[in-house]
Amino acid sequence: MGLRAHILGAAAGGGLPQWNCGCENCTLARSGAIPPQTQSSLAVTGNGTDWAILNASPDIRHQLTDCAALHPTGLRDMPLASVLVTNGDIDHVAGLLTLREMQAFRLFATREIHAVLAANPIFDALNAEVVERVTIRLDTPFDLAPGLTAKLFAVPGKVPLYMEGETVETDLVGEQTVGVHLTAGGEDVFYIPGCAILNDDLRARLTDAPLVFFDGTLWRDDEMVRAGLGPKTGKRMGHMSMSGPDGSIAAFAGLNVGKKVFVHMNNTNPVLNPASAERAEAEASGWIIGQDGMEITP
Repeated sequence: MGLRAHILGAAAGGGLPQWNCGCENCTLARSGAIPPQTQSSLAVTGNGTDWAILNASPDIRHQLTDCAALHPTGLRDMPLASVLVTNGDIDHVAGLLTLREMQAFRLFATREIHAVLAANPIFDALNAEVVERVTIRLDTPFDLAPGLTAKLFAVPGKVPLYMEGETVETDLVGEQTVGVHLTAGGEDVFYIPGCAILNDDLRARLTDAPLVFFDGTLWRDDEMVRAGLGPKTGKRMGHMSMSGPDGSIAAFAGLNVGKKVFVHMNNTNPVLNPASAERAEAEASGWIIGQDGMEITP
């Protein structure tokens, strides 16, 4: 059996609808006119039996309930082998607190991301006797789950919002934001839920890739400003936009990626509405708009 990827959550932090937002998308999602989406997370397997979760969303309890492949197989037997976090953002680590019920799994992250978790004692709720924290070096292959190999690589980004100081660098390249290269049965998948710039290194890695899950936070850089929902642009938040000459749709043109899937979409992003012109434009450019419960193979 080859590599399978199951989108547990396709939305960015806050989900869709976001609890305190009355934007068009959130209003439509509450009414049932467009599908609601939970927060950013992906489940992957290389053998169909043992699974790894990439990023532990605050919605993880509901996501695990909705994904039959991750249901318990006994009183305390789980197909969950490991959890890997790609940065320290709240929407990617808060779900770890839900996974505190003395369930054994391995927690993978870079040294810097582990340091963020270690600095907050609330994450000690993950009992060290049953949850092994494993530090991963960049560009070093490791076994993420039985039958599934992974390699982490640096992605331009920034530190989590709660760690920002007076000066904010939005395109840092190091261990604070990473992508994941997954391999199983000769198949390759890339997972990059947060990215500020598609630099030359990323272009080289992704050229001819069979399947890429990529940061789809905003459609346009000033989307939230135009909507009256905040002063920050996508670039200020460390995210590429989908559209425009500097956007991800343009950046991926010519990379010959087999399947391109947007994930981590903000509640304001018009592509979340299946009837929108922006959705049609993205799909016409060869992109799949990820949604909760979608399963994709290379």
